[in-house]
Amino acid sequence: MAYDGLVTWAVTQELKDKILLGKIEKVYQPEGDEIVLHIHTKKGNVKLYASVGSAHARVHFITSNPINPPAPFSFCMLLRKHLQGGRIVDISQKDSERIIEISIETLNELGFCVSKKLIFEIMGKHSNIILTDIATGKIIDSIKRISIDVNRVRQILPGMIYQYPPAQDKTPYKEVTSEDLAALPADGKSILRSLGGISPAFAEQLASMEDSHRVDYFNQVKESILNGNLEPTVYLNQNGEPQEFYILPLHEYEQSCKKQAFEAISPCLEFYFDRKTSSNRGKQKSHDLIKSVAAALDKMYLKKQRLSEDILKAENSEDLRLFGELLTANLHLIKPGMSSVEVTNYYDGRLITIPLDVKQTGAKNAQHYFKKYGKAKTAVKEKQIQLTENQGEIDYLESMLVYLENTDDVNEIETLRAELVETGYVRRRKQSGGFREKKYKPSPYRYTLTSGYTVLVGRNNKENDILTLKTAGNKDLWLHTKDIPGSHVIVQCGGAQLTETDIFEAAAIAAYHSKGRTSENVPVDYVQVKYVKKPAGAKPGMVIFTNNRTVWVNPGLPASAGSKQEL
Repeated sequence: MAYDGLVTWAVTQELKDKILLGKIEKVYQPEGDEIVLHIHTKKGNVKLYASVGSAHARVHFITSNPINPPAPFSFCMLLRKHLQGGRIVDISQKDSERIIEISIETLNELGFCVSKKLIFEIMGKHSNIILTDIATGKIIDSIKRISIDVNRVRQILPGMIYQYPPAQDKTPYKEVTSEDLAALPADGKSILRSLGGISPAFAEQLASMEDSHRVDYFNQVKESILNGNLEPTVYLNQNGEPQEFYILPLHEYEQSCKKQAFEAISPCLEFYFDRKTSSNRGKQKSHDLIKSVAAALDKMYLKKQRLSEDILKAENSEDLRLFGELLTANLHLIKPGMSSVEVTNYYDGRLITIPLDVKQTGAKNAQHYFKKYGKAKTAVKEKQIQLTENQGEIDYLESMLVYLENTDDVNEIETLRAELVETGYVRRRKQSGGFREKKYKPSPYRYTLTSGYTVLVGRNNKENDILTLKTAGNKDLWLHTKDIPGSHVIVQCGGAQLTETDIFEAAAIAAYHSKGRTSENVPVDYVQVKYVKKPAGAKPGMVIFTNNRTVWVNPGLPASAGSKQEL
């Protein structure tokens, strides 16, 4: 990742241009490692985003609205107390380091003006956001507290004097002279070790140039950043996935990647990190849920195996009944102390040996076999019921796993989490008093068929129930992949006769929103909604249906694929 000192410089210049003398109106902390500042300026309101995640630390403006937790984190509450209503009076970069400092003037509880400094250290796994008091230089608090157990050299704890990270034995790019540049070896690693504040990709680019050209190029770079003449670019591979970004062209990626150019650094950073798998917030949030669901599924699969084995064993219990009958008919052959007896099986005329309990009489042994036979028959019925219930759990969890794997939308993932909490598979998060969960509002995927009919697709099991049982009319068409976990799909046709093309298009949508998304020739059942019923006590999204027909399609969305829309 090329978030180096040069990019930090460019971001600092952009912050100065947009939010200097701006007022901090709101502070949010969507996740434990990120904050969002809502800032009012003369040019309009902006949102400043900062993350200290080890794989995606950065600072830039955003246009999206991250989802905030029901109860704010403690660091968020502290920032609100100290910064909300404050005015930004200075923004600077510490030397050539990846450190941005924002000085803020605000009023304390007594109405006196005090100065605070919000420091963003963008240094990979060592990234941090620290609030300090300018007058005393002491740390008020930080998003990551670093104790002596973690770092013996530099601690970040409330009440301590703030100290910058230890300086490296490098020449800062802001101080490097033309002679220094000319003397650098033509080796990327050597340049990286000698020059502070540049990324490996930029170091390799400097190494590939001749000495005179290198000096001219680097001076042009510094002048371009200072004057705001940047070329923020994201380099994409053949699949459209971001590979690298920078504020200037990187020759290494120019030929092998597609280029996505931006007018400013913040849109460039927002585009890159939103699409980068390693920093995708949705994937990160769904990871723990997927692990929990997969673990629960493993337990259900094991339970199914054991129940099936018990049922098979119980079904093979006819020998117990036979032993009881033969012992009853041959009590005269059984003598006290016998451990077994050989009798004739009057069903086929063959001799059979029956084990005996030496402590019991022949009649007691016969009763024992009849009792075991009766228990086995009862076990078949009971365990069959348990097996059916267990299969329902498996079907439900498999559907949840499909929804989690098929989305990276944070809203959808939080909805799925809430559903798993309601069904008891995930523990409810601890919340501070006074915060209530928002009422659930369905927001299904909405598509339009070639013929103009609207298609609604559930994003989760709760939404499936709402679509099928409340939203859809009795004569609308209902679709679902056959014996494959997936979404309920409703074609709002009102009983009108659909063409074969309509049915195949809707079936392809159902296959796309299922576990068979990456397969071919996926079977999809379709039937009118009036033939779909929900059994009493069934899990969310679980239904039964009759009078269905089946088509086989390849998963896909219509050319006019729509977006999510609230009902």
